[in-house]
Amino acid sequence: MIEKKSKDKYFEAVGRRKTSVARVRITEAKATSFSVNDKKLEEYFNTKELQAVANDALKKSEVGSKFFVSAILKGGGVSGQADALRHGISRALLKFDEEATKRKLKKAGFLKRDPRMKERKKPGLKKARKAPQWSKR
Repeated sequence: MIEKKSKDKYFEAVGRRKTSVARVRITEAKATSFSVNDKKLEEYFNTKELQAVANDALKKSEVGSKFFVSAILKGGGVSGQADALRHGISRALLKFDEEATKRKLKKAGFLKRDPRMKERKKPGLKKARKAPQWSKR
């Protein structure tokens, strides 16, 4: 069953990285624009690198359409949130047009959730693996 793409329809997906979660909605628009936690992309992610990471999925997919990207980010730090946003946009683009985007996004590694997490602290240790200084006497 093939869905028809309508102008008022949006495609929603969730992206994750470490403890960051991004709920992403993409809607077809006249020009590509972002709304991240009710702020512009440039206001939310100050550095050009983080803005490029967030915008990577749209550039790599090479979809002819322009999108309005609305995202709600929670948890983690700014770098993890940028990666979670990229993951969410990639998944939403897959729902928009799977046959055109899947190969490119998968090759770039944007569809795989990065499972690396901080290791938990163990009892008797100062951090996850760091033990207190040992003295013989």
